[in-house]
Amino acid sequence: MLGFIGLGNMGLPMASRLLAAGHKVLAFDLRQDACQALAAQGAEIATSPRAIADRAITVFMSLPTPQIVRQVIEGKHHEGKHHDGKHQGEGLLGAAAMKVLVDLSTTGASITKDLARVTQQAGVCYVDSPVSGGVNGAVKGTLAIMCACPRKDYEALEGLLAVFGKPFHVGEEAGQGQSMKLANNMLSATAMAASAEAIAFGVKQGLNPMVMAEVINVSTGANTAIRDKFPKAIIPRLFNFGFASGLMNKDVQLCLEEAQACGVPMAIGSAVGAIWHETVERLGAESDFTEVAKIIEAKAGVVIEIKPSSSKE
Repeated sequence: MLGFIGLGNMGLPMASRLLAAGHKVLAFDLRQDACQALAAQGAEIATSPRAIADRAITVFMSLPTPQIVRQVIEGKHHEGKHHDGKHQGEGLLGAAAMKVLVDLSTTGASITKDLARVTQQAGVCYVDSPVSGGVNGAVKGTLAIMCACPRKDYEALEGLLAVFGKPFHVGEEAGQGQSMKLANNMLSATAMAASAEAIAFGVKQGLNPMVMAEVINVSTGANTAIRDKFPKAIIPRLFNFGFASGLMNKDVQLCLEEAQACGVPMAIGSAVGAIWHETVERLGAESDFTEVAKIIEAKAGVVIEIKPSSSKE
């Protein structure tokens, strides 16, 4: 039996893929609707994270913030809020069964190194394994899994990780997976913000944003924001790509903090960080991250959409 803690936008489809691959899954989330959705697919639902670690040898975690990851591992997890199980508030360390903890969350290298140390001291193998590819990638099993742990541990887990997408062994030490993920997400956040500025500029000059996307996608400015987010979520005004602005802002700020700590200047990254901070301040942490375009639109005095007079024939 495999354990899975955290059934959010990413965790739920990943846990579903484990079930579809024939694995038994024991899962937990504070949201009852997510638990019920996974139970309908055949999962067993536990009363707490600790209850999972007492029964499952290998446990996956997909959690939204470094603080929650630490609480789940070390204890005092949302004490008294949900469930009446005897393990409520206890951490994963010292549990009866767990020998491998695979952290799929994005927490930053510093906290990951610390959590790996305390986890390993408790006799548990800690696998730093953040993922990228969005909700669609989690559903389809096309995520990039950035795994940092001793090679032998990676090889033992590679088949399981492949259920989620394409695993990469990026390093031997906990924290290196986080550094890989933060570098990727800084680029993704930059592409979103810079693309919004470029498309807003074109729209103000009278260009059709969908035509702009088509041209850029076969030109040197091509990126995933122009390829996917603008045609599917921004230009149609849906803003439903499935990743929260607060989480993107968290990843960008983590990257800036880690870069400062290791002496890497990020002038461009700092400007990008300011845009994402403003997005969260003005639109809220739960807003879709494609809504960063609204911040750019407001400043430019344009709306990135296809007007009837400029729609394609």
